[in-house]
Amino acid sequence: MPRFDAQGLVPVVVQDVDTGLVLMLAYASREALERTQATGRAHFYSRSRQSLWDKGATSGQILEVLGIREDCDEDALLYLVRAPRGACHTGAESCFGQDLTPVEELGRLWRTIASRLENGDPQSSYTRRLYDAGIDRILRKVGEEAAEVIIAAKNKDRSEAAAEAADLVYHLFLALQATGVPLADLSDVLARRRGALPSLRPGALAADA
Repeated sequence: MPRFDAQGLVPVVVQDVDTGLVLMLAYASREALERTQATGRAHFYSRSRQSLWDKGATSGQILEVLGIREDCDEDALLYLVRAPRGACHTGAESCFGQDLTPVEELGRLWRTIASRLENGDPQSSYTRRLYDAGIDRILRKVGEEAAEVIIAAKNKDRSEAAAEAADLVYHLFLALQATGVPLADLSDVLARRRGALPSLRPGALAADA
């Protein structure tokens, strides 16, 4: 349990578990934290209304909490979430603007592919059309794009290499989603390989939160 301040609150940084994008900063009371742990949805304490805040109850911007972490001083929390409808009251994805880091950009690509697979029209969506063609067709495209990256790198063509690499990443992400491999699994593998603690699995709250 974190150390709450004199007002009984603790700051909470909210981060998208897939993109790494910081979505918002809020505050939680003990009750809000307990509600979050019990429901798997973000609850905060509204300092302006002086009351418990069930995030998304009226706006629809529900935050699915996949993990909770304390900072090293135990006086702040990190919520790892998925936010299908964004987090900011303005309707934006993040309260901190839309400029993404390279890692966040990859996360957004992953989510865009997932959205196309769920809602895309095969007549207008290349992603959905390729997915419907089957895994063999997707994997063939992965192989073709990998070959294009090799050629561009061999020719030391920086611009072309970047463009072909982007195509490869897109098709690789599509192949992983078609196979049912979540982005969090990639993150866990990379974390283990560098000797860090594995990231929290989807749906599992940190035991010591």
